[in-house]
Amino acid sequence: MRSITLLTGRNLRLFFRDRAGVFFSLLSALILIGLYALFLGNLQVQNLTERLPGASDSDIHWFVNAWVFAGITMITTLTTALAALAVFVDDRASGRFSDFIVSPIRRWQLILGYLAASFIVSVVMSIVILIVGQLYLVTQGDPLLSVGELAQVLGYIALSSAAFAALASFAVTFLTSAGAFAALSTVVGTLIGFLAGAYIPAGTLPAGVVNVMNALPFAQSAMLIRQPYTAGALDAVAGGQPQAVSAMSEFYGITASVGGTEITVGIAVTVLVGVLVVFAALGTWRLSRTIR
Repeated sequence: MRSITLLTGRNLRLFFRDRAGVFFSLLSALILIGLYALFLGNLQVQNLTERLPGASDSDIHWFVNAWVFAGITMITTLTTALAALAVFVDDRASGRFSDFIVSPIRRWQLILGYLAASFIVSVVMSIVILIVGQLYLVTQGDPLLSVGELAQVLGYIALSSAAFAALASFAVTFLTSAGAFAALSTVVGTLIGFLAGAYIPAGTLPAGVVNVMNALPFAQSAMLIRQPYTAGALDAVAGGQPQAVSAMSEFYGITASVGGTEITVGIAVTVLVGVLVVFAALGTWRLSRTIR
């Protein structure tokens, strides 16, 4: 256990020491914030104002702000989990694995050190984004999350971070250079916002595209985080009307379905747990073969 703790600490120090790497791990989130600040946020506000003429401007802005930061939080769980594994790629490219092999550290301890560091980085950075989002809501005169809603969001952040750390650990085992890692990070950072329905609401896309998106764990993670994050704002902007709440939830990816089958919270949680278990096992297997 002490070896795992030391390895995890070493990987965390190397990650946070690289300030540029920390910044770029949040780049997708920062880009999304910028897009909404410049024009996407106004488009969403205008769209809701037209669809819900009886809703107040303050409630509409509250909902849009909450929805945006829920999506940004989900994106951060994946991009930072992947970014933390740059340490693994650097160790592999520089030949440090040879030093680890001759040390008294076992392979499974080394593997857990990378996975634990990736998970911790993801959780910490996602909580930072969560705090930023809550502070922004306060500056706009919007209410904070309740204690229960905050607990749910933190739980879903932890689950998503664990699942995506496992997924990322599997993906990086196929990389052998910093250049390849940078390319993967760029692709992931670009696509994840679309796959999670964070750039534009799912309701604006064709049904076939939405079904594919909702079948992936990214949209399901976003759905889980959005539900407690937007609960109060959704009820306020929809005036507590069940039909309006249902329609808006589906349009904005707060609820999801695939081919007419509803994805419940239980199903989404099960999928993320499955991603964690399957890709942790595959990543461990691949890492064991890599570290020789």
